[in-house]
Amino acid sequence: MAERQEQAAPDALLTRIGQVVMLHHGGDREEARDRMLGLWAELGEDGAPLHRCTLAHYLADTQDDPADELAWDLRALSAADELTDGREGASEVRAFYPSLHLNLAADYVKLGRSDAARTHLTRARAACAILADDGYGNGVRAAISRLELRLGHDGGDGGGEGGGTWGPPRQRP
Repeated sequence: MAERQEQAAPDALLTRIGQVVMLHHGGDREEARDRMLGLWAELGEDGAPLHRCTLAHYLADTQDDPADELAWDLRALSAADELTDGREGASEVRAFYPSLHLNLAADYVKLGRSDAARTHLTRARAACAILADDGYGNGVRAAISRLELRLGHDGGDGGGEGGGTWGPPRQRP
């Protein structure tokens, strides 16, 4: 019985994260950010890496300041990297890598750091082999291509409107 509850608990937290993500996608960015920060406080810096990765990945989207967005995306990548040692959740998080690196590339473009953006864009492209040939995978690949074109055509300064279109579609692992 206790083992079954331990397995249900992680799913319950991912469900709660997903519910707040739906709130954000519904247009209530500030409320979503507040609720996600509450979940982050509940989870803590030592929470399960899969949960921290997922929550930080989505929290980045709710930030107003590009530097704050970068900080959350870096937290997501750091948590994902903790799962590379075969721990539970590692296979789920592998599908996040193209998106994680793409988001970091977009963050760096917004901050005018084109070399860092190109580094993460290269990593995003390399990680795409894990993605399925479906709407999500195709969306991530298309977003990578758009950002590659932008970096190739304007030097990656990130200026102008429309920065929000560079990132990938978000999907829970």
